[in-house]
Amino acid sequence: MTAATRRSSALLGLLRKETYHILRDRRTLVVITLIPILQVIIFGAAIRTDVEHIRLAIVDPTPDAITLALRARFAATDTFRIVRVAPTASAVDPLFQRGDAQAAVLFEPGFATRLGQGLPARVQIIADTTEPNTGSAVQAYALQVIQTYESELGSVTPGLKAGSTRGPIRIVPQVSTRFNPTRESSNLFVPGLMAFVLTIISSLMTAISLTREKETGTLETLLVSPLRPWQIIVGKVAPYLAIGFISVVGVIVEARLVFHVPLVGSLALLLAEGLLFILVSLALGILISARTSSQRVAMFGAMLGTMLPTMLLSGFIFPLESLPWPLQALSLVVPARWFVTVARGIMLKGIGLDYLWRDTAVLAGMALALLVLSTRSFKPRLE
Repeated sequence: MTAATRRSSALLGLLRKETYHILRDRRTLVVITLIPILQVIIFGAAIRTDVEHIRLAIVDPTPDAITLALRARFAATDTFRIVRVAPTASAVDPLFQRGDAQAAVLFEPGFATRLGQGLPARVQIIADTTEPNTGSAVQAYALQVIQTYESELGSVTPGLKAGSTRGPIRIVPQVSTRFNPTRESSNLFVPGLMAFVLTIISSLMTAISLTREKETGTLETLLVSPLRPWQIIVGKVAPYLAIGFISVVGVIVEARLVFHVPLVGSLALLLAEGLLFILVSLALGILISARTSSQRVAMFGAMLGTMLPTMLLSGFIFPLESLPWPLQALSLVVPARWFVTVARGIMLKGIGLDYLWRDTAVLAGMALALLVLSTRSFKPRLE
């Protein structure tokens, strides 16, 4: 047998060996195969600049034919979804603070009467510019609806008495913004970056660290010790919880000093919510490590299960309203979605638990469920 033949035979043997190795490690094979497919689907569906289904509140003190027609115009577009029609402006602030409304249109009293008298009728457009691009688009779309309707009005305005006369119709829109009047993009991204950084520190590093211990055999010491599963979880979580808390403080300080992001609400509440989110991320990282057998699979699992959803399905970069409904439904199980809402609410809106209790309850429920699953995942190994 020649040297070339021996080398070819050795190469074929190596290829056969690697093929068998990949096929035996089915978890790695599934992860490597599915990640590109899922990435294309998620990125393709999530990366959108369209603004749709904006939650709109309308204040109409004296409904008339003109205001009803304009309300119908807003409802007929795909851009807006009317969530509330109120008689007074006092209903707008709670809607903005809860996140139930992203924009509001306020008609002045006697809207049609002023038009019939040849006087300008004023309408105020308020946009939540926590997301600056979305806020600007909302204002532009609302102005377009009003200006289009104004230009389509005929010589006789609906709702006016027969024989009445008037001058040229003038609807005067007044635009204002809430929560981010300067429309700084850093006010949008920094709270989301807090969630992204904490996810990396908590979920990814915890999953890789625990899986490395399994590969090196150091975890066997814990498996034969008298420690209960919950004690192992606490022992693993506590150090990373402290590191995460230091990271939260560092991010907040950096946000204030470097990016000048306002902190309108309670610092103590923001730190407490940050700790709760870290606990959720740590529990998720431990669960991933308990279900994987190698650092490579743990890393891919953590990236697929935490980092990508945090970037694309949390509202960190792209507004959730622009996502297709399947991704909107999927975002409900992404912890970062709830924490980003909490962080922006505290930092930019200055709201407290009276408005954020639902998001906090969801994060607490996720933390409890993931900790229970993580503990049960360790039980078979301990027994």
